[in-house]
Amino acid sequence: MKHILVTGGTGFIGNHVVRELLNRGHKVTVTSTSAGKADETGWIDRVQYVPFRIGADGAHGDYFSFFGKPDLVIHLAWSGLPNYKSEMHLDVNLPGQYAFLENLLANGLKDLTVTGTCFEYGMQEGELKESLPAQPQNPYGIAKNELRKKLEYLKGQLQFNLKWVRLFYMYGPGQNPNSLLSQLENALAAGNKVFNMSGGEQVRDFLPVEQVAAYIADIALQDRIQGIINCCSGLPVTVKAFVEDYLKKTNRSISLNLGHYPYADYEPMRFWGNTEKLNKIINHD
Repeated sequence: MKHILVTGGTGFIGNHVVRELLNRGHKVTVTSTSAGKADETGWIDRVQYVPFRIGADGAHGDYFSFFGKPDLVIHLAWSGLPNYKSEMHLDVNLPGQYAFLENLLANGLKDLTVTGTCFEYGMQEGELKESLPAQPQNPYGIAKNELRKKLEYLKGQLQFNLKWVRLFYMYGPGQNPNSLLSQLENALAAGNKVFNMSGGEQVRDFLPVEQVAAYIADIALQDRIQGIINCCSGLPVTVKAFVEDYLKKTNRSISLNLGHYPYADYEPMRFWGNTEKLNKIINHD
């Protein structure tokens, strides 16, 4: 059993990561900015919950001791999403997040897992491998990539394990109400006959959030493979096919008004992740 600190534990991904770690028998400390959301999770009585706002709560000089000297940290916290173009990612999140993580590491943390984003690859298309150069094109991707580079530089000064988990597309309970499937569910619940969406020809890499949480736990709880690790399915699928498959699996139907919305200008048309490094982790005996 390990003592694990999960930041952003009440968020979309964090809620599922905490549940996964508890199911595996670990001691979990959770921190987030929303104590109210923590009370609604269903696992609040099984963890130590510490409300904390990264970048604002600066009263504690040694964060490692303040959070009970965890064996490892899974850092999921990040504000301002899904507004990927906001400058706050660079001006607020990046310096605040780095100062928080540097404090933990300088005071004794030896094992750190941080979630990054497929947007670090920028506008590169096709199968994206971790060995490709990072070419982020929006403030969110740039800020995440800069945080990774700062931590890699710090790793040269301090001895710690660093696993950087590049997330692709996920869906499931708790997702943002503006996400594709949330909007689809709202249209179905309202009895709409038509669902407005983009042309649907974008090729993406989707995973249910429960599987993402399990993969994050797998990555964090090992130290054989470090550095950048894609967290993805490795299976390219068009957005249109993804929506149609979802409707088929849930035995519902609605007419898709393809082309109603333009394609996003901050992501390429066709990309998915390579899973070689991830498979080495999850298939290891």
